[in-house]
Amino acid sequence: MSSKITTHQKNKMMPTDLSLIVTYRCQMRCQMCNIWKNPTQKEKEISAKDLEFLPQFKFINITGGEPFLRDDLEDIISVVSKKTERIVISTSGYHNKRIIDLAKKFPKIGFRISIEGLSLKNDELRGRKGGFDRGLKTLLGLKKQGVKDIGFGITVSNHNSEDMLWLYVLGKSMKMEFATAAFHNSYYFHKDDNHIINIDEVCSNFQNLASLQMKEMNPKSWFRALFNIGLINYVRGGKRMLPCEAGSINFFIDPYGEVYPCNGLEEKYWKESFGNINEFSSFEKIWLSEAADRIRTKVRTCPKNCWMVGTASPVMHKYLKSIFPWILKNKIKSLLKMKIDTSPPYFDVGQDIKQGDLRIPCKDVKRI
Repeated sequence: MSSKITTHQKNKMMPTDLSLIVTYRCQMRCQMCNIWKNPTQKEKEISAKDLEFLPQFKFINITGGEPFLRDDLEDIISVVSKKTERIVISTSGYHNKRIIDLAKKFPKIGFRISIEGLSLKNDELRGRKGGFDRGLKTLLGLKKQGVKDIGFGITVSNHNSEDMLWLYVLGKSMKMEFATAAFHNSYYFHKDDNHIINIDEVCSNFQNLASLQMKEMNPKSWFRALFNIGLINYVRGGKRMLPCEAGSINFFIDPYGEVYPCNGLEEKYWKESFGNINEFSSFEKIWLSEAADRIRTKVRTCPKNCWMVGTASPVMHKYLKSIFPWILKNKIKSLLKMKIDTSPPYFDVGQDIKQGDLRIPCKDVKRI
């Protein structure tokens, strides 16, 4: 049998989701992230031309640092918009005029504004006075501009989970998307001391949010409810509800052109790059290399139990048949005004049992 990879095999092996970190420069001073203390040098950041050899994707997230500190962000968007069906830019919303101007030129692009709480809490956690007002002004400006794919999200740390519920109400009233996360430790954030200490309070608020989302009539909200139960599982130290397939379905490119499976790596466990995009003549040579295979093997037994949207969302889509019964059962419960099941389920889809064994699985996890 020939060992040559066929076009069909190659297409099956190619990723669908890319997170493009265009800079580590950032004007915010967030407590849960030290990117701003470790900025990239402007002249060393990847250029729009460097990205021309990328293949086609279903989704590209452009993030940072603060993407709108790139003077050539429009050039980058011009290149990658030809490579995907959907682009979403993650931003603080601080640079209002730049964001609105870009939205006028690329009306189909999505935007997610990071907001860490109501006004005072947001500005405290993000280290910039007026940050909440600027973010809200940007959201309203994008809505006025007619941008469809807009929303905001919160990274839950210590003592801002109650604000998360109020932001959810605000998002519904504005008819905008609302996303959630819990803070993590990684090389990307330059943090190893992000630990939630008021676990019961945080998990209770995530449970309340999941219950509210399950009551909505939008199916997307039902899956977000399950995602938030995954965050409960993460905070309590349980194994991921679904496997991590970083480096297979999704991946990251950093501002220097290094290709990583995810942004949750920590050197004390492991951290390895597929290679640098400037050292290869085609993306396929990076993605189908021996180094890439070695890294994917490491991912399958990675000890971390991360639950971030960049790696959780692709596998939720992939294993839809496995998670749908949970969604259906709890939607019916919600319609009957019964309490939904907020104990984190564990979906056995054949993942390696070694993956995520850094912590002891929480006793609440139910195998499905």
